[in-house]
Amino acid sequence: MSVLRNLLRRVLPFAGLLTLALHPIPSFAQVTLGLSDWPGWVAWYVAEKEGYFKKYGADVKLVWFPDYMTSVNALAAGQIDANCQALIDTLSPVEKKVPAKVILVTDNSAGNDALMVSNAIKTFPELKGKNVGVEIGSIEHYLAVTALRTHGMTDKDVTFVNMSTGDAAAAVIAGKIPAAGVWNPWIQRIENARAGHPLFTSKSAPGLIPDVVYARDSALAAHRKDFVAMTRAWFDAVKFIEKNPQKAAEIMAPHVGLKPQEYALSLAGTRLFGAKLNMEAMHKSSAPVSLYKSTADSGAFLISQKAITATPDPATFIDASIVSEAMKP
Repeated sequence: MSVLRNLLRRVLPFAGLLTLALHPIPSFAQVTLGLSDWPGWVAWYVAEKEGYFKKYGADVKLVWFPDYMTSVNALAAGQIDANCQALIDTLSPVEKKVPAKVILVTDNSAGNDALMVSNAIKTFPELKGKNVGVEIGSIEHYLAVTALRTHGMTDKDVTFVNMSTGDAAAAVIAGKIPAAGVWNPWIQRIENARAGHPLFTSKSAPGLIPDVVYARDSALAAHRKDFVAMTRAWFDAVKFIEKNPQKAAEIMAPHVGLKPQEYALSLAGTRLFGAKLNMEAMHKSSAPVSLYKSTADSGAFLISQKAITATPDPATFIDASIVSEAMKP
């Protein structure tokens, strides 16, 4: 998807300079923020709906991508100014030296990603030798490998079958495979079909799957005030959602074609990050929420999959200054 930004320019006659000085023409620059179907990103529509962008003067346009990876590629290609994406999907662009920085943590997955198994499987040892449907190299693959290692197994103990998340969920429902790595709403659909249950979820792995806003350096330099204002709007949106989860679900659900009560379940499996958690996440520590720890862990996985050659240094691509400035009165 190509996102074109139109710049309006006017040429004024010399006689109009006084008018220009008294009534300057407003800037028509607009920050484009890509987002797709994940509760921690659909939450931006709460900021828009509740007027938080206007409150802080953030000139932001939300750009919807039906396909998540298309948004990741659009950011790398310079077609949008910033994008909502998983940290694990940011490490490859970082290694390729895409001129961009992580400026905000939107959330951690807290149950919305799961290793789902058929009803016949109750324990990890029973999974040994079985087929597991995942998109190879994806977040769900990473979660499944982590789940196995947490329970004393390795990726060699199962056979990973490469398929899309939707196809993997459908295969579990149809009884064609006994396990799959999926996210919501696929978790709900498998459970609603009574075809399986979660053996492991991201709730048991705090900090494993952080989601971030990745912004291009050129946009940050040109529109820093808008990014700071946008971040302030995000902090307000998080507070609103925490206090009004049902109303928030009503705002968010139409954007993904679900009923509010269905979307409320997905929202509950997402740990949204306000100002305090952002400061914890964007600085070096051994805490689960720290992006420095998450980078080391997910980097090791990507190296094992030959997706990257070395884990990038978080200090080179994490910029906490926008969050810091947004927290000032």
